[in-house]
Amino acid sequence: MGAVTYPDSKVAAFVNDRMIPIQFLADAKPYADDFNVKWTPTVIVLDEDGKEHSRTVGFLPPEEFVPSLLLGIIKAHFDLNRFSETLADAEKLIADYPKSRAAPEAIYLQGVAGYKSTHDPKHLKAAYQKLQAEYPASEWTERAQPYNLLP
Repeated sequence: MGAVTYPDSKVAAFVNDRMIPIQFLADAKPYADDFNVKWTPTVIVLDEDGKEHSRTVGFLPPEEFVPSLLLGIIKAHFDLNRFSETLADAEKLIADYPKSRAAPEAIYLQGVAGYKSTHDPKHLKAAYQKLQAEYPASEWTERAQPYNLLP
């Protein structure tokens, strides 16, 4: 990724704006052991307390790397019950990277965060309907399928 993805201007801008990047070799001790890194590249999104919320192993091209990082941030917000931040970043990912592999999961999390913040099931049903319409073959559409039964 060092030759293709990291030097990309959009990747660099996103990382500089939204992340605190730390890079080490996959066999660097003690970090490789501390973070259970077995292969390179391994990209881990941690929160401010060092808790892991997302992990990607293997190469990602620039057009998938930024949405993958943003999805990691969304997962961190969601896990920490920061639903307004979850919703805002999910909306950004969906709008800016609708063709990315991360978009369906962002829609799913947007629906769940909308529900958890309002207790209104319409958010769950809307997420399923959007997934069904735009990503019918996604595993996230299948996971959201029961939401279609909601009133």
